[in-house]
Amino acid sequence: MSRVIITYGTFDLFHIGHLNLLRNLRALGDKLIVGVSTDEFNLLKGKQTVIPFADRLDIVRSLKCVDMTLAETCWAQKADDIRRLGVSVFGMGDDWRGHFDTLRSLCEVRYLPRTPGISSSALKHCLAHTA
Repeated sequence: MSRVIITYGTFDLFHIGHLNLLRNLRALGDKLIVGVSTDEFNLLKGKQTVIPFADRLDIVRSLKCVDMTLAETCWAQKADDIRRLGVSVFGMGDDWRGHFDTLRSLCEVRYLPRTPGISSSALKHCLAHTA
């Protein structure tokens, strides 16, 4: 039986931290599914993206460590996707530690270390102050 890993994110201003997380998640199993948050869902979360959803989805989809992508449109979708796709492991960066522990009844939940010194928020802050 294959070990299916799933994660979600905005993946705006794609950077090495995103790539490291996705590679590390893929190493945990046989298939990596990545949910990319839509622009509309990001607005509900209070986030304004720089890169449009279709482009962010295409960037993530093009990575060789990613086997499948899908659009993330709401918080409740995660549990539905885990059931529907036969997910073994739900993984996120450790900045989300504890936020998704309720999914432990459906699959293993793992929080992986972030890449030190890099984040989309920090990049946006730098860009805002250099313009």
